[in-house]
Amino acid sequence: MSDVAERLAELRRSGLHRRLRLIEGPQGPRVLLDGADVLLLCSNNYLGLADHPSVRAAAAEAAERYGAGSGASRLISGSMSIHRLLEHRLAAFEGSEAALLFGSGYLANVGVVSTLAGRGEVVFSDELNHASIIDGCRLSRAETFVYRHCDTEHLAWGLREAGDRARLIVTDGVFSMDGDVAPLADLAELARRHGCLLAVDEAHGTGALGPGGRGSVAAAGLSDEVDVIIGTLGKALGSYGAYVCGSQQLIELLINLARPFIYSTAPPPPSVGAALAALGLLSERPGLVEQLRRNAATLRQALSARGLATGGSRTQIIPVMVGDARRAMALCERTLEAGVFAQAIRPPTVPPGSSRLRLTVMANHRAEELGYAATAIATAAGELGLSATESERTLRPAA
Repeated sequence: MSDVAERLAELRRSGLHRRLRLIEGPQGPRVLLDGADVLLLCSNNYLGLADHPSVRAAAAEAAERYGAGSGASRLISGSMSIHRLLEHRLAAFEGSEAALLFGSGYLANVGVVSTLAGRGEVVFSDELNHASIIDGCRLSRAETFVYRHCDTEHLAWGLREAGDRARLIVTDGVFSMDGDVAPLADLAELARRHGCLLAVDEAHGTGALGPGGRGSVAAAGLSDEVDVIIGTLGKALGSYGAYVCGSQQLIELLINLARPFIYSTAPPPPSVGAALAALGLLSERPGLVEQLRRNAATLRQALSARGLATGGSRTQIIPVMVGDARRAMALCERTLEAGVFAQAIRPPTVPPGSSRLRLTVMANHRAEELGYAATAIATAAGELGLSATESERTLRPAA
């Protein structure tokens, strides 16, 4: 136990220790956090559907009809009809031949990458991809070429070097800690030129970008040129679980070889029912997507007006850069004292020296709440001696 205690002590010394904060009630625009009413600016419940009455009712109805759990892997005890229904709806939503449900976005990314690439092949991964993609690359046992963030020239060089070993380009559509969007048109062109597959993780694009909230791929007009779309049910769709969309053959391959699918219990029926209802609401109320975009623009403008840089964010994810992990935590706590919960993100989630507040907007935030939040963050930053110049320097890439 001495080693465990020492490791915990080192995490505290370096400003990287984490603890769970208690929220009572649903994840709405405001929550009761550790007993205090605060504005929530760090949830991925982007469209506010996790607590929507129709979504909650659908979850309850699915529990009554199908039970609380799925019992086993779908290859062991059979595939429930509610899973098949959601897969059909998701394939139609993404404009794909077929879809397959996974237990989480992490499992989906690990399953896709480790199935589609193997020994002797090369996977090309953006340096700011989500940890689940990074772990999928490791588990694939393929060689991984990590290209500089959104740098298609660096990627093109790596593809030329790999030659016929190039197998898969994989990227976040919307990058989860920076809020910028991958250069998908260029990636699709490189994939075509070098004869490799292209996979895009739409975890933070679904419900936020593109026509009908179909994500960054649809926004770029590339639905017919991306081989694999990975999405989550646990963010804008307000439920839990994930999906992969692609050709019928791709889905059949995943059913047979993707270990996270084969060896995991299927998503529980209440989560599937909730996701079905959320998809229906997204179709019926496309204005939710536009409201989310407006709110994101409102917060970005408010932060900028108060001297805070937000980098290349074009979406509902807005970073306020700090740099040092301890100072990021201090800014988080000082902002929380003002009634705004904006989580500090530190290594290993982000690279060393790039700790930040990661702000996430919801469609049901009010404009005045976002203005108040920007003022609270700017005031706290000023009290801690964090200048806009320092924020901009942290955002600037190294030479």
